[in-house]
Amino acid sequence: MQVSPARYRRIAIGALVALSVIIVTGAAVRLTNSGLGCDDWPACNSTSLIDVSSTHAAIEQINRLFTGVVGAAVILAVLASRWRTPRRRDLTLLSWWLVIGVVANAVLGGISVKVDLHPMAVQGHMLLSMMLIVAGTVLVKRAGEPDGVELRRTVSLASRRLTWLVFGVTSVAIVTGTVVTGAGPHAGDELAERLDIAIPTAARLHAVTVLTALALAVLLAWRMRSVHADRRVLAGPLERWILAGAGQAALGYIQYFNDVPELLVGIHVAGATLVMFLTTQLVLATRAPLDPAAPHLDDTTSQPATV
Repeated sequence: MQVSPARYRRIAIGALVALSVIIVTGAAVRLTNSGLGCDDWPACNSTSLIDVSSTHAAIEQINRLFTGVVGAAVILAVLASRWRTPRRRDLTLLSWWLVIGVVANAVLGGISVKVDLHPMAVQGHMLLSMMLIVAGTVLVKRAGEPDGVELRRTVSLASRRLTWLVFGVTSVAIVTGTVVTGAGPHAGDELAERLDIAIPTAARLHAVTVLTALALAVLLAWRMRSVHADRRVLAGPLERWILAGAGQAALGYIQYFNDVPELLVGIHVAGATLVMFLTTQLVLATRAPLDPAAPHLDDTTSQPATV
């Protein structure tokens, strides 16, 4: 069996979409207090492998069954990478990382149930899901690049470092967001333990990291005003990131001052997934397949190096 590069990229996109959807369905489980609708793992409970006898059990069961869809999508990405013509080792390794991550997250989901939705376990579950979004985004990007072509830096070293700084602070903002979740009211079950931290304190910490990421993105945009080469490469990805980041910040304040309604929290989780995807795209834009005819960028400026 042979898989063309274009078809493989579509398979990688399918895996990334599945990884994104399950984050939102997982949030739905938590926001409907269905986290312990199935109080055992991998079976739903001590008597039934599958149980939809109650609303909570049905919601949790649907999310668990969708995990099978995600597993099939990432396994297909591995198999298709071996059938791809020509075969590329980097795509095989990236797709294997998705499989390993999905298996680890399924186990962590089971642990979360076993420890009655302890907030630290739930936080780990979310953070691992975000790491899978990063890996899936890289796989899609690499799958769309030509075979056997070396990657080169497409922006100045200073801009590349700023994009990585945006990525790092955004990742911290995701972590602090899970702290807010761990302290907040939507635990997944009415009796689940909460983090011993005041919600306003956790929210302020999260807000600081979000606003810092936005400030760094604006700094990068300001720097690019006078650097045409960087602006040509990063203008689109950075504009999308700023729009999504600003939207997330606004939504965060709106939901906080409206007693965190479930619908807005669910949208915020979907937005966080989008932001992680866009942040990864921003970093990936700083390197591209080498065009032999293109000028080389030296290590201190974005202008073509003269030899």
